[in-house]
Parts: sequence; structure tokens; C-alpha cells
Amino acid sequence: MQQARFWEKAENNQVQCELCRFRCLIGEDKRGICGVRENRHGILYSLVYGRAVAANVDPIEKKPLFHFLPGSQSFSVATVGCNFRCRNCQNYQISQWHAPYRDIPGERLSPEEIVRLARRSNCQSISYTYTEPTIYFEYAYDTAVLANAAGLRNVFVSNGYTSNAALETIAPVLDAANIDLKGFSAAFYKDVVGASLEEVLDCLRTYKRLGIWLEVTTLVIPGHNDDEHQLRDIARFIRDELSPNTPWHVSAFYPTYKLTNAPPTPASTLRKAREIGLDEGLSYVYTGNLPGDPGETTRCPACRKEVVVRSGFRLGKVALDRGKCLYCGNELAGVWK
Repeated sequence: MQQARFWEKAENNQVQCELCRFRCLIGEDKRGICGVRENRHGILYSLVYGRAVAANVDPIEKKPLFHFLPGSQSFSVATVGCNFRCRNCQNYQISQWHAPYRDIPGERLSPEEIVRLARRSNCQSISYTYTEPTIYFEYAYDTAVLANAAGLRNVFVSNGYTSNAALETIAPVLDAANIDLKGFSAAFYKDVVGASLEEVLDCLRTYKRLGIWLEVTTLVIPGHNDDEHQLRDIARFIRDELSPNTPWHVSAFYPTYKLTNAPPTPASTLRKAREIGLDEGLSYVYTGNLPGDPGETTRCPACRKEVVVRSGFRLGKVALDRGKCLYCGNELAGVWK
């Protein structure tokens, strides 16, 4: 166990957790909604510090991040637990582990060891991913500080529910994030996710304010968030409150976990979503989970030439020089080699 950060004592030996936007009031011997932060005798502890349930080397494109060190490898780690209850979670075996179980699974892996493994694997970054990095903040933060000192970048792949205080704390060593904007309906967030749309939007604004490189992903689920109204609202929010140069990934859904009654996303739906994003003025909109689709390719917004060609997580042609188009010299938004 590790004593947690971002909490306050409350009445009757309860504690008020301030790590994520649920702000759980946790009774003695109880856990927060994430299932991995427990009140013991009026002190909040993290139960997952140094206990990795996954540790892999992934292409950065898998996060997905298309404008952040393309073609590089990222050492990816996670613990069990999540503060969301997404009915369509693809990693539910580890993110929703706490529902039926109490023991904490995972292998002992210290922050120092993560950094050593990342460097040995020739990774340029460490990604805190697979589940929700917010809920293992202390572990991620300590690792990120060491990684930064060793010349590695740090990446969050997150649901966008971190408190402002926690984000402001890690921002100096957090280089990039991909945040899910799962829909643009309060009802959708309540029914499918179990969270608040407005809190996610506020979190995205905070990432922007703090200057962290940001990309946004929407998993397009037929019959739930695939209507044109929601998709246009997402595109307009990104354009107006983040930046027209913020990449938007629209990805295909496959039935899983508790949402098996919705069909897989047709390719035509994703291509239409991409058209909507471009029509609303976004510079970079990508289709995901469709390997080989033209919507994976980055085009220069100025001359429209192909500058980064992708197929799945593999790079093909790259026509950039330190982020500048080789055809017209236009500088593309992103973090490039």
C-alpha cells in the first residue's frame, strides 16, 4: 500500500477523495468507485502502487497518437481498476476487475524498473494506458518524474475525468494525452459510461490550458452516439474550445462486455464521421480500427499532399522534415522527431 494523494479528512472517519471528478466520500474500510483506493482508519491508501497488471512495448500509433513521435515505440503500463463503468469496455477483465473480486492482482514493477525497461526497449515514451491512469496516479506520477529525468516522454490515455489539481501536478512531466470524448449527450454518458459529459469537457479544457499535446478519440457505437447531431457537436467542441489542429480519431466499435446488442460500426459510418469533422473545419480527422483505410493517412492541410501514410499501426511514406511538409513547407501541428 501507498498513502494516496488528493484527499481530505471528513466527518465520522470518512475521507473525501479529490483525485478524480467523482470526488468519492469514502467510509472507513470502504473503497472509492475505482475500487483501488481504500480508507483505512481515516487515511486513504492506493492499493495498486507498483503493481502492474500489464507492461508491453506498443507503437505510439496504438494509443492512438498520430502527431506525437510517429513511428516510435512506447512502453505501456497499467494497473487494475477504473472509475468508469463503460458497458462497451474492451479491457473489462482488468478495468472492471474490482466488481467481482477483492484481491489486487499484478506483478511487482517499480517506477525505476519501468524506466529501465523502457530505455532497454528503445522506447521514446512511457504510456499509462489500458485502464485509467488517474486511478493509479501516485504510481504514474513517480514513474513520469523519473522518465522525464531520463529523457523519456510521458503519455496518458485517459477517459478525461482527472481533477484539475491532479492534472496541474503532473502537467510539468506529462507530454501528451489521448482523451476519450465518448459522445456528446448527457444521456449517453449516464447510460453507457456512468459519468458526466460536462466534467469530461471541463477536463479537456484543462488539458488545453496546461499545454499538453492532445488528441481526442470517439468510439462510434451504432444506435448510441453515431447520429450526425452528436458527431457535429463533438467536432465543433474540438474546433472551438481545443483547436482546429487537434486530431480527432473516430474508431470502430465491436460488440463486447455488456454492450453486445449493438452491431459493429460500418466502415461507411466512420467515413461519414470523418467527413463531418473535416466539414466542420478540423484539420486532422482519422478513422480507427479500419487497417488500410485512407482515413489513417495524414494530409498536409495546406497542399493536401500525403505526408504520413499508415496502415494499422505501421508507417509507410513519411514526407515531413521536423514537422514541415516536404512539398510546401507548411508546419503541421504535433510533436515530431
